[in-house]
Amino acid sequence: MLMKSIFFLLLSGSLSLSAADALKISWTNNLLTIAGSHLPGGKVDVWYLEAFCRKGSRDQDWKQTVWPHQTTLISATPGRDRLQFETRIKPQVEMRHEVVAREDEVEIQFALRNKSDQAVDLEWFQPACIRVQDFTGCQQSNYTTRSFIYTPRGLTLLQDTRRTEEALYRGGQVYLPPGIESRDANPRPLSHDHPSNGLIGCFSRDDRWLLATASDQTHELFEGVYVCLHSDPHVGGL
Repeated sequence: MLMKSIFFLLLSGSLSLSAADALKISWTNNLLTIAGSHLPGGKVDVWYLEAFCRKGSRDQDWKQTVWPHQTTLISATPGRDRLQFETRIKPQVEMRHEVVAREDEVEIQFALRNKSDQAVDLEWFQPACIRVQDFTGCQQSNYTTRSFIYTPRGLTLLQDTRRTEEALYRGGQVYLPPGIESRDANPRPLSHDHPSNGLIGCFSRDDRWLLATASDQTHELFEGVYVCLHSDPHVGGL
């Protein structure tokens, strides 16, 4: 079975950019760096890739949820605008993915293939843990004041969502779209608010930039525990 997903990270600001200002990307030791001299802090770091997850993730130990995986960089362009990868996910899943940087966005396309003759319980995955401490100028304790999702009330700061604290693992907040079963959710606290689209973002510390991310098949939006934001794609099994 072949499954494709598209993931976007958009950096939009009040400055007029030229082609020479286009974002540059590099990857070392599972850390994707998105660099631009115009960005607050000069770069955005992304843990890429983080985890591939089974069903039933809500109430079980995280070690029982994740499939082991290993990622290899296949090619990188001299201009630092395109990276191609292969990830092997146990038992026999292959994912080919490409990261492309443009003037103000990064697009990632994934193609997942089950190479066995048995179904694989791969329900969702966390491709990109986007670290926004330098971008927002905030810490874990207060970056919710500059981060947002969309709810039926419109743009809603994370600090203003209906938050909970009880979960298998404390810290952070999960925002589950309609149609995703709560038993298959991240085992972090689950908000009572459901996002009205698959976008999560934040405002820069100087109020001149906006960072937002979305995927075309959303499993969850997640305020993480490393001053990070996630828009994690849904797979639904292979």
